[in-house]
Amino acid sequence: MREILVAEDNALLAKGICTALKSERYRVRHVADGEAALAAIAERRPDVLVLDIMMPGMDGLSACRTIRRTDAYLPILMLTARGLDAQKVEGLSAGADDYLTKPFSITELLARIAALLRRALLAARPEEAGAFAVGSARVDAATLTVVAADGTSSRLLPRELGLLKLFADNPGKVFTRDELLDRFWGVSYYGTTRTLDQRLTLLRKKLGPDAARIESVHGVGYKFSSR
Repeated sequence: MREILVAEDNALLAKGICTALKSERYRVRHVADGEAALAAIAERRPDVLVLDIMMPGMDGLSACRTIRRTDAYLPILMLTARGLDAQKVEGLSAGADDYLTKPFSITELLARIAALLRRALLAARPEEAGAFAVGSARVDAATLTVVAADGTSSRLLPRELGLLKLFADNPGKVFTRDELLDRFWGVSYYGTTRTLDQRLTLLRKKLGPDAARIESVHGVGYKFSSR
């Protein structure tokens, strides 16, 4: 039975989420702050973490960053406030795999969790990709790191590694947003292309001087320039 850890300080919302998850035959644990989430993960790693950003004590962003220092693969769904794009970008930058804006429907929550679980099963083993170049940047798949041409080293999430490998293997090829979402977020992804755009904005920053090689193709998608 798959286990979901819910970190949410709003008792009423947490109860609704936990009830819905249990009805789908997930095992569920609930905590109300970031420190408790870290303790729960240390005790037993869940299959998915549903993590609210705004919590007392250690907030969701701090908890997410702490988790990513030692675990790049735990699927994390961040809960953010409506209309606050900065929160969404912060959540993705901290290492969240996806975000869901409050208020949300239980149907969408369940769909996002199911997609995260599918992607976790299909995730490629990092050592299979080895080391490769993305322009002047060097990627070490085994350690999930990218070293930019200016010497700056950054950690990668598994999905970011996949995007870089796809671009490096297909210079000049245009990928539509739908193609990239289907490949890395799953064909049943319930969200919008904004998630992809924000992820690639963050990925560009990690490439440093080679950031401009990931080019936007207006109205279509993205391509990687070999020049």
